[in-house]
Amino acid sequence: SEQSDKAGVAVDDVEITAKIKAAFFAESGLKTLQISVETIKGVVTLSGSVDSLSNSDIAQRMAGAVTGVSKVNNRLVLKSVK
Repeated sequence: SEQSDKAGVAVDDVEITAKIKAAFFAESGLKTLQISVETIKGVVTLSGSVDSLSNSDIAQRMAGAVTGVSKVNNRLVLKSVK
């Protein structure tokens, strides 16, 4: 049924978001950063701020490596470190 299909997609999105957040937390350079992860139908949007372009790239690569992710929109912004 269409209802169970929608529920299946929603659970997958929640699972993807949880896996990405867990991966970020395990990565020492990313765990202290405020990165928001939103997943809709396998499309992940990363937002928030990072302290370096390399961490932005790492976050994007890690998110893209999670099973079920079809695309990553990297909206992370570089914050200036004082």
